[in-house]
Amino acid sequence: MKDLIAKLKSKEFKAAFKSYARAVLASAVTMGVALAADVAPQYAILIGSIAAPAVKWADKAEKEFGRK
Repeated sequence: MKDLIAKLKSKEFKAAFKSYARAVLASAVTMGVALAADVAPQYAILIGSIAAPAVKWADKAEKEFGRK
């Protein structure tokens, strides 16, 4: 249990979680705007699914916890 708590407090985990949260938020905002603009729901979902990986790719914090 101590190892799990130590891992959750690590800088790498915090950076990864923040990056994930930013990607989810970007996807939600994009989908919300698309739905508010009266875009067909299937296209709103498609736009949201493209926005999240794009934000994650552009995120400068990715270098902090990238693959080792």
